Amino acid sequence: MEDPYIWMENLKDERVLRLVEEENKRFRKFVGGLSDELFPEVWKYYSMPTLQGARLTDKGIVVMFKEKEEQVIRWLGGEAIVDSKALEAELADEILLQGFTADSSGKFLAYSFSIGGADEGITRIVNLETGKVMDEMRPSVWNVTFFKNGYYFSRFYRHGETPDGIKAPAVRLFWKDEGGEKMVFGEGLGSGYFLSFKKSTDGRWAMLTVTFGWNKAEIYSGPVEEPSHWQRAYSAEVPAEPIDVVNGRLYILTREGRGLGKVIAIRGDSVTEVIPEDGFPLEWAVIAGDKILTGRLVHASHVIEVYSLNGEKLNGITFDLPGSVYPLHTDGKRVLLRYESFTVPYRLYEFDGSLRLIERQEVEGDFKVEEDFALSKDGTRIHYFHVKGKDDKKKAWVFGYGGFNISLTPRFFPQAIPFIKHGGTFAMANLRGGSEYGEEWHRTGMRENKENVFDDYVAVLEKLKGKGYRAVAWGRSNGGLLVSATLTRRPDVMDAAMIGYPVIDMLRFHRLYIGSVWVPEYGNPDDPKDRGFLLKYSPYHNISPGKYYPPTLIYTGLHDDRVHPAHALKFFMRMKEVGAPVYLRVETKSGHMGASPETRARELTDLLAFVVRVLS
Repeated sequence: MEDPYIWMENLKDERVLRLVEEENKRFRKFVGGLSDELFPEVWKYYSMPTLQGARLTDKGIVVMFKEKEEQVIRWLGGEAIVDSKALEAELADEILLQGFTADSSGKFLAYSFSIGGADEGITRIVNLETGKVMDEMRPSVWNVTFFKNGYYFSRFYRHGETPDGIKAPAVRLFWKDEGGEKMVFGEGLGSGYFLSFKKSTDGRWAMLTVTFGWNKAEIYSGPVEEPSHWQRAYSAEVPAEPIDVVNGRLYILTREGRGLGKVIAIRGDSVTEVIPEDGFPLEWAVIAGDKILTGRLVHASHVIEVYSLNGEKLNGITFDLPGSVYPLHTDGKRVLLRYESFTVPYRLYEFDGSLRLIERQEVEGDFKVEEDFALSKDGTRIHYFHVKGKDDKKKAWVFGYGGFNISLTPRFFPQAIPFIKHGGTFAMANLRGGSEYGEEWHRTGMRENKENVFDDYVAVLEKLKGKGYRAVAWGRSNGGLLVSATLTRRPDVMDAAMIGYPVIDMLRFHRLYIGSVWVPEYGNPDDPKDRGFLLKYSPYHNISPGKYYPPTLIYTGLHDDRVHPAHALKFFMRMKEVGAPVYLRVETKSGHMGASPETRARELTDLLAFVVRVLS
């Protein structure tokens, strides 16, 4: 099948750069001065402190915050260790901190950052006692796990080959000490496989998970300093992850069974079910002392349940607002938890047998979070949240994703707050393909079942339209595929569309950047059977001349090294070809996850400006 815009996959082509410049000006003309007018309001909420990570050490808690114009890693209530502004001054470019970890003694810190928001970045190892950088690795690495004389880390190869000769993309686990680094795990694993490594909270046992796509897992365990003795302890054709090793028992959270999540314990060949499946998914579990702390999703909001190590339910904890609660770190005795909701940037809790609030940030105002269901094409009930303010002018900004086993739970969208305060509403749909209702919910929204996701989204949009709302459909990344596919199939259910950093060309996604790792989720375009169902819905191949399309904004970033910007650029050209009212915004400083706080806030403000303009 001939692709007339394949040349746009070369981002250095002068025609691409010229188009980006011209279309950015055209979009700016469309929103006029509205973005500048709205920016102070968005910035007010975007610049609120947001907790991005926390780590328990013997010397205190290390946290990472986004604070106004910068990101900071610091001691909780104390001095800064790393800040993005200092890194920008050092490297003369925009910096995005990607994450950090620290050793249990509080002596060493590893942090990663990217330049221009690209996924690929730099990892530095710092001695916290002297402040000196001990090591720097490019590109950035994952799973840094400290020991007395060195550390483990995972390296994701985006280009070239692994040390054992496997073509990228692929991942390997390494050990590094004063003698250098050596590969210790992953030999022969190809594209689509991922590694996750951690040690037990007592520091004695390695727990390594090998996943293929988002669908199956193998867990290895053994003496932490003897990789050659790590043995496969568990294998399943569903997602699974190790929790901890306590009293010689390896605790695992697995989706075996009905796919709703249960905790098992393994000792040798003996497998014991500790926490059985329930009616709602068990999404995470950690161990603190003699208790198992778990997070259960009930219609896409978390409740906490506390169990004994033998599975006796001891307690349940609910919250005042539907919210997301995830563990940030545990040392085996205490757990740090992050709570977030639509009007709550964060709350930091500590659990050591009981739950204690450490600190919080919340938005003041008259808000309410409603929940409802829409009926999909095949009769499946689709849950969605609907956030409203004091006034309701029947305008809805509707967010969706539906893929990769990712649940959409309540989160803080700073650009939505001004919209709600001025009479708009914000909705978030829980579509198949995610994990809101377990592994079966995921599988009925992947590969040949992907069209279910689009039908689910249509149902939510139709429900809102039936209630008199004008609706703007919004999705990002895989959510960009969702909105673009819905746009080409059912443009009548939306008054406008916003498509961000999207996957759109379903016949070539596997040939662009790291797209081949998504084959387990989407299917393989080189397989004739898979190609058939991919072509049926591929947005790039299903634009119809003569069909009415609502105003559409497609946005991406030139430095996105996860989803190739050509998806957005090529789709824009096809839409423009049929006379659709389509606009293109290309961020020249950002990657898939944004760049500096101000650059990201400007992008979000432009989204708000577009929504306000098309619904005015």
